[in-house]
Parts: sequence; structure tokens; C-alpha cells
Amino acid sequence: MENDEPRITGVGGIFFKTEDPDKIKEWYKNNLGLNTDQWGTNFEWYQGSDSSKKGFTQWSPFNEESQHFAPSSKDFMINYRVVYLEKLVDKLKNNGVTILDSIESFEYGKFVHIMDNDGNKIELWEPNDAEYEKLVEGSTK
Repeated sequence: MENDEPRITGVGGIFFKTEDPDKIKEWYKNNLGLNTDQWGTNFEWYQGSDSSKKGFTQWSPFNEESQHFAPSSKDFMINYRVVYLEKLVDKLKNNGVTILDSIESFEYGKFVHIMDNDGNKIELWEPNDAEYEKLVEGSTK
């Protein structure tokens, strides 16, 4: 049975600020075995609803001066994987949630940013995992 309710389906990415992103990526590579690239790393997994489909979670350190998390003053941002992004944005607008930008579409998915009631910027991503996998494979070659 298909559930067409707009909702979060998982964590799509963890982004955080650090003084030296390259140094922290190297630390994680050397000490915890992360296979890092210019963006960080991707955790690949298989989707519970269809174990033949891959999914991805991005891990990325950003320079501490980055404005990518603005207007939040927090040192992190979480990306949530979602379904039915347009419906979800409509629901959030109706609930009075601050929508920071318009939905942007790329081959690998759609994105929009919101603020929660604690001042955290949140990235919502409706992924196209097949196209995202091509990016992941291209960055490791």
C-alpha cells in the first residue's frame, strides 16, 4: 500500500562547521576509515521499503566561516530525505513554518530550506537516488 502523506523518510545528510574541513576529513579518514572526497563522504544503504533500491546519507564538514547555514547561527544543519516535497511545503506553510527559499530541482533531487522553531536551518531533500548514485560514483573515480 502506497502512503502518499508528505513526510520525512530518513536522514539525507549531516553538515557541520569546523575550523579546517580538510583536516577534519583527514582525521576521520585516518582514524575512523571514512572514504572522504572534496564534499565529505556518503553512507550508502538499502531502503527498507524496497531492499533493491539504494539510498544515501551525505556527511560534510564546512568551514566555520561558511554562510551555508544562515540565517541560523548554529554550527550544524541536518538534511532530511522526504517524499512529496511540494505537498510538504504546502503543509508547512499552512502550519506557519518559515520557508527560506523556493524548491530547487536538480537531476539528483529537489531541495528546499526551512527553519524549525529553535532556529535550526533544515534542508529537505526529495532524492532521485539513481541520479545521486552517479554523482557519488563520479566523485570516487
